[in-house]
Amino acid sequence: MSTDQLTAPARAPRTRTAFRTDIQALRALAILLVVINHVWPTRLSGGYVGVDVFFVISGFLITGHLTGELARTGRVRLARFYARRIRRLLPAAFLALAVTAVLVFVFLPYPRWERNGWEILASATYVENWFLSAMSVNYSALNDAASAAQHFWSLSVEEQFYLVWPWLLLLATWAATRAARGRPAGRADRRARARGWLFAVAVVGVVSLGASVWFTAVAPNQAYFVTFTRAWEFAAGGAVALLASRWRWSAVARGILGAAGFAAIVYAAVTYNSATSFPGFAALLPTLGTAAVIAAGTGADRQWHDRVTASRPVQWLGDVSYSLYLWHWPLLVVMPFVLGSELSFITRCLVFVGALVLAALSRRFIEVPAQRWSGWRDTVRRPVLFMVLGMALVGALSATMVIANAVRAEADRPPISVTGGPCKGPAALAPGAHCAGAFTTLDYSVMTNKNEYFFTPPECDWDKTLQYGDVRTTMRCDFSGGAKSPQEVWLIGDSHAQQWQGAIYDLARARHWRLTTSYLGGCPIADVAFQGFRSAWGPAETDRCRTWSHDAADEIEKERPDLVITAMASRHQLVDDGSGRSHDEQFIAGLQAYWKRWTARGTHVLAMADPPLNVEVRPADCLLLNEEDPVSCARPRSAAQPPDPVVAAARGDVRGVTALDLTDRFCDANLCYAAVGGIPVYFDADHLNLEYVRLLDPLVRGAVDSALPPSS
Repeated sequence: MSTDQLTAPARAPRTRTAFRTDIQALRALAILLVVINHVWPTRLSGGYVGVDVFFVISGFLITGHLTGELARTGRVRLARFYARRIRRLLPAAFLALAVTAVLVFVFLPYPRWERNGWEILASATYVENWFLSAMSVNYSALNDAASAAQHFWSLSVEEQFYLVWPWLLLLATWAATRAARGRPAGRADRRARARGWLFAVAVVGVVSLGASVWFTAVAPNQAYFVTFTRAWEFAAGGAVALLASRWRWSAVARGILGAAGFAAIVYAAVTYNSATSFPGFAALLPTLGTAAVIAAGTGADRQWHDRVTASRPVQWLGDVSYSLYLWHWPLLVVMPFVLGSELSFITRCLVFVGALVLAALSRRFIEVPAQRWSGWRDTVRRPVLFMVLGMALVGALSATMVIANAVRAEADRPPISVTGGPCKGPAALAPGAHCAGAFTTLDYSVMTNKNEYFFTPPECDWDKTLQYGDVRTTMRCDFSGGAKSPQEVWLIGDSHAQQWQGAIYDLARARHWRLTTSYLGGCPIADVAFQGFRSAWGPAETDRCRTWSHDAADEIEKERPDLVITAMASRHQLVDDGSGRSHDEQFIAGLQAYWKRWTARGTHVLAMADPPLNVEVRPADCLLLNEEDPVSCARPRSAAQPPDPVVAAARGDVRGVTALDLTDRFCDANLCYAAVGGIPVYFDADHLNLEYVRLLDPLVRGAVDSALPPSS
């Protein structure tokens, strides 16, 4: 997404500067793919490959520029190189981040301020890709709403490339010169340096591609963001810069190569989707396609596609591609809250047009003047000072958001108890309830700390049992108050078990239990061949899940608690034992295998059905954007509550197992609601609101009494 306009022919000693309309057209295509993918994600599911196009372009341009300077002078003026990058990229970026921070602070609910604040800071310091990589393995963070600065991950990768690449080529130059010492200077020396550059670029490309394939297989969520899985794409562009002008192409060959390149990019954009294992091998198609287009145009005076690609609209879109990338995403995140409604097709079109307008203004009044301003064009200190001050300003805005969130959140703690009523929350769906406005009124819509399903009461402490490295899964909570022989109870599963703990804690306190909780995000407590949650996970993550599941089953069998309460997102957990049986058949068998072991030791099991789906059937922010009309967020029961293997297993032939299915407190005969009795049902995209869960206490208490009478 760099705004660089230079290209250097691969023969470094004869480097010249020339404007490439085909590269500008590639920029236009790339930004169009990315923006359409973001604005209308279902229309162009693989549009994210536009980012890979930008990476190859940057590798080509920067490699050509640096090797040209090395060939002419034998060195690279690093300070001036970095100063040029600052002038080209940072003024528009810092303005976009500052405006984004203000928009988030003004329009988004305050619980969103902290995450946005941290990500805006990470973006200003160009480490956003590493921040998102770290968050991608944080299961709790997976349900966070996208930040308004999330798109800066790719810009961060580019900046890291700019930081490292000159040093790589300088090192290659030094090594080649040292190796050629003693030989006649001149053409042979230039060839040695060119071979050294090509060798360095090739090593980076091969190693990074191998790392990309491997890491995408073992940790796909992280692999998408980290720098070393993308470096080979820059290297591919660098290789074209070093080699393309050495090849002699006929006009026909150039035409075929260029057409194949464009076709590869478009094919990837149309056929790839969120399930594509990316980057890895899949990234070869758009990367090599981009390299082919650039190679086909190197040294060519005219190309078959010039009538289109060199046209003013295409060139203009390439001109504003950097600014368009900066502005389109914050608008998409913020505009629903500005408008107070979900984005329709029309408003999405308006967002697209608005982003184009902002991009044009940013290009005209920020990008171009910053590059041409004589006050810092021939200096190094001023651009660096601007960078430091810009980062400080954005950092101050970020800190303000984080601190303001902390101040607001301090007063929002889960209350000791909740008070129900005949028409409050789930009671409005009780048999015989006649509650006017049960689905049309809303007490609140913003989820704060007091609604967090994952809160921990003071009676609980971490236990080293079932701990895997720094991943802790298990807590021991003593609500017995010193009572002799208190009942021993486990609550176990993934976060879909954790979301019920508010009601379980209340009951444990009332019944004086010793409660053990054990959770591992996305992982089933069942004897199944687990493959991943929603999508395939890497071996390390799946192995940890399977190990925890087996260890926890053994621990329960050994401890023989009075009651095990279990729940999980079984409909989203992928299992495949190679038997050819259906997902549900495998899951039911795996659940019952553990349950039979526990009940054989005298333990009772209460299996809780998963609540209706949320983000799969409605926008995660539906209530926030429809406060005056919450019933508009209702969805058909048939879609929102598909069959749950946990319920089917609990209703099978296993003695000592009781099922608790509370669907009728989320749905009526036809619809499942996002708010019932004035109370929002969900805390986030995938979990229940703590208050709603605690209002279900009478039903949970009754189910526990059925599974385990108080006298047992």
